[in-house]
Amino acid sequence: MTKHFDDELAELKVRLLYMSGLVEEMLGFAVKALAERKAELTSEVFKKEEEVNKLQVEIDDRCLKLIALYQPAAADLRFLTSAIKINSELERMGDQAVNIAGSGLELLKHPPLKKLIDIPYTAGLVKEMVRSSLDAFVRGDIELAHTVLANDSKVDELKEQIFRELLFFMLADQKTITVALQLILVSRHLERIADHATNIAEDVIFIVSGKDVRHHFKYI
Repeated sequence: MTKHFDDELAELKVRLLYMSGLVEEMLGFAVKALAERKAELTSEVFKKEEEVNKLQVEIDDRCLKLIALYQPAAADLRFLTSAIKINSELERMGDQAVNIAGSGLELLKHPPLKKLIDIPYTAGLVKEMVRSSLDAFVRGDIELAHTVLANDSKVDELKEQIFRELLFFMLADQKTITVALQLILVSRHLERIADHATNIAEDVIFIVSGKDVRHHFKYI
């Protein structure tokens, strides 16, 4: 029974990593559609959202069945309850990627305001956070989890930088307001994905070390 349980846990990790990969792909397509002004790329985001939603139901079901069947204790129980929470975080990240794709479609209705540099750069950093947070969870790697927390601060700074630049455009020319507001929304969606990745990293630190770092002043 123990070997079967261990095999089930290993498969659960594989499914979570696969779901994380889908979310990364969704984010990549959404930002590429925005930066390259290619509406057709957004269809990939919506297709992958359906798969992410199905995976969320499947993974929750796996976790609950394992808890009910094996009644695990201590570390295994913490892992399974955290997996349920992380599953939800990933699904919400997917929702934010869909929101970015939606903003991209809106922006295609208007001429570009400027060449996008900071938003794609931020998206790359956020994708790295998503990947690292899941790797840290699967491996129980506290060091890697802390890199996610550090990158969250960078994403926050980039969001403020993007906002200040776009505010300048809006104050200089009212015709830019519609486009600038959509780009500000995109930066906020990216920040929210980073926040979800940070939540996962904080869970990893708590699971492995027992230290609660859910508020930034606790780990500054």
